Amino acid sequence: MDELTGGVYALTETIEADGGERAFHPAAVETERGLVLIDAGLPGQADALAAELAEAGFDWTDVWAVLVTHQDGDHAGALAAVREETGAVVFAHEDCAPYVDGREDPIKGDGERYPPVPVDVELVGEERFRTAAGPMEVVYTPGHAPGHVSLYLPEARLLLAADALTAAGGELQGPNDRFTLDMAEAGQSVDRLAALDVERVLCYHGGAVAVDDDRIPEIGESIDA
Repeated sequence: MDELTGGVYALTETIEADGGERAFHPAAVETERGLVLIDAGLPGQADALAAELAEAGFDWTDVWAVLVTHQDGDHAGALAAVREETGAVVFAHEDCAPYVDGREDPIKGDGERYPPVPVDVELVGEERFRTAAGPMEVVYTPGHAPGHVSLYLPEARLLLAADALTAAGGELQGPNDRFTLDMAEAGQSVDRLAALDVERVLCYHGGAVAVDDDRIPEIGESIDA
């Protein structure tokens, strides 16, 4: 667990996989109504998520909502278990919601989907949440998956990028082209993120990294080239 700024926590879930240990980084954001979880993790990882919350001084009763950044199983797989524990309100973009709630099967995966969960609030982009760290803005960043969103906290100059960006070796990178459905669209999303004033980025794959003003524009240019 890493407190990125006051009231925003990077959580870590790890699994053993071929090639060694893999880490995933959901987030938790404090609001007056309770915590908003940004993604829920893989199926079977709800207990690991609860342990990370406990390290930050929270438990399931503190969770008010879960915002699913996109449909992939490593982000939404534990959603049903988390909702059962918390009764949380579920947010997802309108283009993502059918895959989460079971109207459509997730596009990626091995054919066995995670349990579907109703989406209570469908987002369209540009919504704002009041948080302990100031406003948190929903940024529409498709390409990696339909309806993918990132979250931006301008007062903290903090971006929760989900899979719109990745990190490796402490350096910010572009989206993983192996798992990105439309790289051209993903590049347009990176260009959208490049317009934001950001000094730190939390990537679901790679964790939190510091960035200078040029790094995100450089990534966008490399995809567009």
